[in-house]
Amino acid sequence: MTFRFSDLGAALALLFVFEGIMPFVNPAGLKRTLAKLLTVGDRELRIAGLGSMLVGVLILFLVR
Repeated sequence: MTFRFSDLGAALALLFVFEGIMPFVNPAGLKRTLAKLLTVGDRELRIAGLGSMLVGVLILFLVR
């Protein structure tokens, strides 16, 4: 398996597409969600971030 910069570019492009879906479809809902994040503690955010990274690595492993 070789690394290609085109794969990295495709992954970044998909990231931007997925990041843009929520503000496009439901901007008010996104604002409410982001406001609620201010009440969440740092520990919970770190755990959620770790979980998200692990799921991403697992998906990448299964796809590749």
